[in-house]
Amino acid sequence: MRFWLALVALFCVTGTVGVASSSAGAATGSPISIGLICSCTGPAGPEYLGVQGAFMARIDLQNAQGGVNGHKIQTIFEDDATSPAQDPTAVQTVLSKHVLGIVAVSAVFFGGAKFANQAGVPVTGASSDGPEWGEQPYTNMFASDTGSIDPKYPVSTAIGKFLVSHGGSVVGSYGYGISPSSSRSAIATVRSVIHAGGKQGVLDISVPFGSVAFGPEALAAKAANITGLYAGMVDSSNFAMATDMKQAGVHLKAVVFPTGYEPKAVTSPAWPALQGDYFDTEFRPFAVPDAGTKAMQAALEKYDHFSKTRFPTLNEYEAWVGADLMIQGMQRAGKNATSAGIIRALRRLTSYNGGGLLPTSINYSTVFGHDLPQQCGWYLQAKKSGFALVSKKPFCGTDLLGTSTATAS
Repeated sequence: MRFWLALVALFCVTGTVGVASSSAGAATGSPISIGLICSCTGPAGPEYLGVQGAFMARIDLQNAQGGVNGHKIQTIFEDDATSPAQDPTAVQTVLSKHVLGIVAVSAVFFGGAKFANQAGVPVTGASSDGPEWGEQPYTNMFASDTGSIDPKYPVSTAIGKFLVSHGGSVVGSYGYGISPSSSRSAIATVRSVIHAGGKQGVLDISVPFGSVAFGPEALAAKAANITGLYAGMVDSSNFAMATDMKQAGVHLKAVVFPTGYEPKAVTSPAWPALQGDYFDTEFRPFAVPDAGTKAMQAALEKYDHFSKTRFPTLNEYEAWVGADLMIQGMQRAGKNATSAGIIRALRRLTSYNGGGLLPTSINYSTVFGHDLPQQCGWYLQAKKSGFALVSKKPFCGTDLLGTSTATAS
C-alpha cells in the first residue's frame, strides 16, 4: 500500500464521522479562501484529470450547506505542470491571494512545500509526492489519505503477503528513478515479498518518468522467471508494461498496480492485456457503499456531472478528502478562523476517516512522522466487463520494525 515533533494538543477532539457540514442556509460572513495546487498538466497530467472538478464538488456541497461557520468558501487554483521548478511559483501565487489553507494534489509538491511552511499555512491532500508530509519542520502538513509519512519509508507486510498468496512469489518490481515515492515503493515491495517467503526476480528503479516502452524489461523479466509484478508508476507506464510483458510471454500469476482503478482503464486499448491483473485502492470503492461513498457520489453527480455508473479516480478521491479535511479544520478553528488556528485544530483531530472513505481512522495528534498502525486497501481485478471486487473487506498489513528504504538504491 502506499506513504519530527507533533504540535502539542491542548485537548483532544474526536472527528465527526461523515461529511463535514454547517447549518443549511446562506452564508452571511465575509468569504474565506483556500487554494488547490495540482499537477494537472505536464508528464503526470493524465493522472490528475478531474482533480479540480472533484475538489470543487466538495466545496460546492459545503457552500450549499451554508459554507463554514457562515462564511462562503472561495477557491484559487494553480497548476504546477508536474514541474518541481514550477511548483514553488504555484504555491507562492496561491499564498499571495491570502488563502487560509492549501490542498495539494500534486506529484511534485515537495518543490514548493517550504513556502507554505514558512507562511504558516496548513496543507492537506495527497502524500504521494515525498517525505515532507512527515518531516520536520512541516508540521503544517496533514496527509488526508495516509495521515502522515514515516520519512524512513519502512517496508509493509501487505503487498508481499498479497503477491505471494496469489502466486507472485518471484517478483519483478519497477519504479521511476526521478520519483522517491515510486522507487521506494518498488524497493519495499521486493523486501515485503522476501519477508512473505518469496524472492526477488528483478528490481528496476531506473525507469524514465512516463516511459511506455518496456521491451528490454519484458525480456529480462522472462529470463528471471518472474511470476509476480509490481509497478509503482503512472497508468500509461503500467499499462504499457503489462502489454509488453504479455506480448513477450512472461508467465505472470499476480500483477499489482497501486493506481489505475478508474473508468478510463476499461476503455483503454490496453484493457485486454490487463485481464486478471489486480488494482489496489486506498479509498473505499463505490462498489462497497457506505455513507461516505453515497455522499461523495451524490455530490459528484450534482456538481461535477458524473453519471450514476461512473466512479472516481485515485486523484479525484484525493482532491475530495483533501478539501474535506481542510473544511473540518476550518470548522474547528471557529468563526474567525486563521491559518494558525486551523493547524491547531487539525492537530487536535483524533479520528478522521473521510466520512468512511478511508479504511482506517487517522489520529492527527499522534501520527506526524509515522505510518498508520495498519496500512489497508481494497483490491479489484480486471475482468472483461470491468473491475471485480476481490473482497468487501480491505486487505491490511503492518510495517516491518527496523526497516527503511529512505536511502536504499
